Amino acid sequence: MKKQLACACVVVLTIAGCAQPEQRVQPGMDQQAIIAKLGPPKETYDLPNGGKRLMWPTQPMGSTTTAVDLDASGNTVSVRQVLQEKEFYRAEVNKWTRNDVMVAFGRPFETAYFKRMDREVWSYRYMENNIDHMIFNFYFDPQGVLTQTQKQPDPKFDPSQRNRF
Repeated sequence: MKKQLACACVVVLTIAGCAQPEQRVQPGMDQQAIIAKLGPPKETYDLPNGGKRLMWPTQPMGSTTTAVDLDASGNTVSVRQVLQEKEFYRAEVNKWTRNDVMVAFGRPFETAYFKRMDREVWSYRYMENNIDHMIFNFYFDPQGVLTQTQKQPDPKFDPSQRNRF
């Protein structure tokens, strides 16, 4: 009986440890309580309403970034995983800038410049439908305005490309 109880405890603790960061933060929590649960954020951005966005990315190799939005008083307004399609598709071509993308998704895992196109590209790893490993790309013109977006399979998870990474 003790052995079964010990096994059950291990299973419960293991499952509890698997809770995603966004599941551990509740609306209304203050910044100190959030940091106590998640640790210090790796990125912090000012929001137009006087609040802040705190971010805990797993990039460059991971595919999640937890974002917690705080109001001007330092209390949680929202918490979510931002590296996902529904979030990416909020980006508005010909309207958003590099700064908008940075505040929305954090630092990219990779940047590149394509001379012939005269475009800078920022890339973010993510999971599509919690199944497919993908990369979402944001293309910026020389003025820093978003000109197009693109998604592609992540070659890091392509078996034919394994020896290249």
